[in-house]
Amino acid sequence: MKINGSYTLQGVDVARAYATLQDPQVLTKCIPGCESLEKTGDAEYAMKMKMALAAVSGQFAGKVRIVDPNEPVSFKMIVEGNGKIGFMKGEGLLHLTPSESNVEVTYEGDVQVGGTMAAIGQRLIDTTSKMMIKRFFDKLSEELAA
Repeated sequence: MKINGSYTLQGVDVARAYATLQDPQVLTKCIPGCESLEKTGDAEYAMKMKMALAAVSGQFAGKVRIVDPNEPVSFKMIVEGNGKIGFMKGEGLLHLTPSESNVEVTYEGDVQVGGTMAAIGQRLIDTTSKMMIKRFFDKLSEELAA
């Protein structure tokens, strides 16, 4: 499944937005269902989260890696997770563009799901992923404003 879109972070400079998008404490608060995100290496994190998709829900354990950093303009994030309800793998490129006192974050990537989650249906997965991305950026905006 392809994902793409953009979000404007208001009242922040590009350097702060870039750093915040890689801060595990902030990301734990902002990623829907994330229970923990712990640094395990250089730009690598272990993640635990709870995922709910329609009537199916479960715990996931996985890892997040930041690759190809081009501070403060862009970076690629690779996410892998496994749980009782299936697996997910994703890779996305985030690009930050300053605009006055705002930063436009554009993202594009691919996500693969398998197991029980995949049986739920592409349409529901697509809708849920868009909702989770919006929740993430809304919460990130709150964190940056605080």
